[in-house]
Amino acid sequence: MDMKPAGDRRVRRTRAALRQALVELVLERGFHAITVEEIAERADVGRATFYAHYRDKEDLLVGIVRDLADDRDRLLPAVRQAHAKGFTGLPVKYIFEHAEQEKPVYRVVLRGEGDGRALREFTDLIRTHAEAAFRARTEQLGVTPRIPLDVVARAWTGELIGLLTWWVENDTGYSAAEITAHLRDLSVYGRVWATGLAPSDAPGALDLTP
Repeated sequence: MDMKPAGDRRVRRTRAALRQALVELVLERGFHAITVEEIAERADVGRATFYAHYRDKEDLLVGIVRDLADDRDRLLPAVRQAHAKGFTGLPVKYIFEHAEQEKPVYRVVLRGEGDGRALREFTDLIRTHAEAAFRARTEQLGVTPRIPLDVVARAWTGELIGLLTWWVENDTGYSAAEITAHLRDLSVYGRVWATGLAPSDAPGALDLTP
């Protein structure tokens, strides 16, 4: 039984309606072409109601990313899993599965709509969790990173964001599980191995950027 006050449920419904309205309008016409009045009308709420929840349409857009942050236990469980299992690929699979379910939202965020603030927040969210996971794993194993972990996390995040953007914008033919497997093998074995330029039985081959 839902024991939360009716007021809380109304707030959640109103914010969900506003966020859906924003996503729909942005995909139809672009972020800069729409107004708060149009968002409120699409959501079937008054202008005053909009401003009771958000300062402006930029604040609403960033709120979409914060929804993803609130859901990070499901999106990014790497922080906990990395301690015991190493690199499983499962956290990445969760991200792609979530993106598949919420493709319009991810398209708006990953396109950098607005001033790009929502995309920066999303990128920082993933990078922060990735660096924490890498750091926890190296400390657990007692190893010294060959490359500073902030560099590793930023490189890994950039690769993930680029692949995720391509995947949600196109009919790639790859399932969430397939694209995750490719990214996992690329992360574990490196680009030289992935391109076939190193023997298949040499997973530790040097990873060189072309």
